[in-house]
Amino acid sequence: MDRAATAERIAVLIAPFNKKGIAVTDATTFSGDLEFDSLTVMDFVAAIEDEFDIIISMNQQAEIETYGQLVDAVVRLQG
Repeated sequence: MDRAATAERIAVLIAPFNKKGIAVTDATTFSGDLEFDSLTVMDFVAAIEDEFDIIISMNQQAEIETYGQLVDAVVRLQG
């Protein structure tokens, strides 16, 4: 799956977690812009892992700060 299709699927998954309706771009940060707390991050990561049938390690999660970084990581993990 290409980056654009992956980004589209992730955008659908992020919508229920985006409580303030922030416009999501590649530069959008999870902790700053979307104000995700640790529980929200865990739930969102679980949704991503289920949707794409991948595992995002804790080390990888720690390095992902923006929406664009997440999309790139999911694309890489899908092979």
